[in-house]
Amino acid sequence: MISLLKKRLRDRTLSAVDLYAKTLSDIENKSELNAFVHVTRDGDRRAAESHKRLQDGTQRPLEGIPIAVKDNFCTKGVPTTCASKMLQNFVPVYDATVVERLKAAGAIIIGKTNLDEFAMGSGTVDSIFGPTKNVWRSNPNQWHIAGGSSGGSCVAVASGMCVAALGSDTGGSIRNPASYCGVVGYKPSYGLLSRHGLIPLVNSMDVPGIVTKTVEDVVTVLSVLIGPDANDSTCVNTNLDTNSFQTNFLMDKCRIGIPEEYNCEGLSNEVKETWDYVANLISSKCTVKKVSMPHTSVSIATYSVLNACEVASNMSRYTGLLYGYRSTADHKSFESLISTSRMEALGEVVRSRILSGNFFLLRRNYEKYFMQSLKVRRLISDDFKNIWKSNYDFLVTPTTLSTAPLLSEFKSLDNRTQCATQDYCTQPANMTGCPAITIPVKLSSNKMPISIQIMASNFDDIRLLQFANWLEKKLQFSQDYI
Repeated sequence: MISLLKKRLRDRTLSAVDLYAKTLSDIENKSELNAFVHVTRDGDRRAAESHKRLQDGTQRPLEGIPIAVKDNFCTKGVPTTCASKMLQNFVPVYDATVVERLKAAGAIIIGKTNLDEFAMGSGTVDSIFGPTKNVWRSNPNQWHIAGGSSGGSCVAVASGMCVAALGSDTGGSIRNPASYCGVVGYKPSYGLLSRHGLIPLVNSMDVPGIVTKTVEDVVTVLSVLIGPDANDSTCVNTNLDTNSFQTNFLMDKCRIGIPEEYNCEGLSNEVKETWDYVANLISSKCTVKKVSMPHTSVSIATYSVLNACEVASNMSRYTGLLYGYRSTADHKSFESLISTSRMEALGEVVRSRILSGNFFLLRRNYEKYFMQSLKVRRLISDDFKNIWKSNYDFLVTPTTLSTAPLLSEFKSLDNRTQCATQDYCTQPANMTGCPAITIPVKLSSNKMPISIQIMASNFDDIRLLQFANWLEKKLQFSQDYI
């Protein structure tokens, strides 16, 4: 998709100015999906600059390409709200590193996309801007969830409002909505991309990621984002060369693992059949074997504790004193001001996780919950390491347990139940930091996308993308439905 746009821009069969205008028109025409919370309508200057560069032959890698950004990445001079009343008036004075690098590559940031408040959710329903709706529908009279928390970014790409978008992934927040929306969602290895300017949820698991319609487009965007950052000590110099994506990929040399524990309670028959279909397709080209990852079943519980603990720590900065929403009611103490401000500005889901995290971190509970969860996280990570040590190249699993639920059904469940169900297959990758990608496979009987997930060892991102690209071409979902 991006390569086609770049060719048309170079050939001058399409101008950057016209492309930007069409993008704004598409966003306006599809506003009922509620994918965007802020549209940057001052991009005319950047579009004109890109047009001139293209005419002069001095274009940059993403010259004139419209890209959306999830609204938890800082954007200079553009509101960054995290879909929360707490930050509804926050306008950063700097760009997140990944946003800065997109701009330096010539991309035009067209707007900020919707998310669950502070990225705490798996449906993009818990937002002060209202829920984002999936572009795919099994019934014209009912909406399905987009997935979350990067639902706005995935709907923006799936609906054709843009060809790529940034999201963030803490426990599946890119892969989950990408699966439901029938697009490609890539979570890089932890430390591959800079987190500087990404408003944190869980520092030890958060990663910026990429949403596109094809794996090739993921690589195109990744190539301008990759690299160390002095502003982020967790971002490392891995010397990964995205150009090696174009080298010959020897599928017959690969060993693929199919984790038995991912065949779990709640996995729909159609998703299981799709998983089996992909495994059989791959087995005709390479070795495919069932493997065991025994601590998968306790991963959600472990993730829930660690998530809440880090949320409690990160959210402690939102007091209304230094920045963020401040209550206008009369107060007799700082404590009253802080508690009232947080009660008025933070949603129930966010407050619940803060309370849970502080409970787990109490002196009497610290060893029982937090320390034990860290130990179990190590065991989960060791499950992955044992697979890689056994010379398996990739793991292939479902991404979600079902197709996108109806919005009305999903909202009837509490947030904790939603996340425990929707993130079962995705959050183990965040616990160990390995790269993962979801690609669409087929449509279900009710015409909703079904996807599968591929995981690889840490920093083996390029080979992961090569394998995903090979499989994508075999499946041909993008040719049939996009």
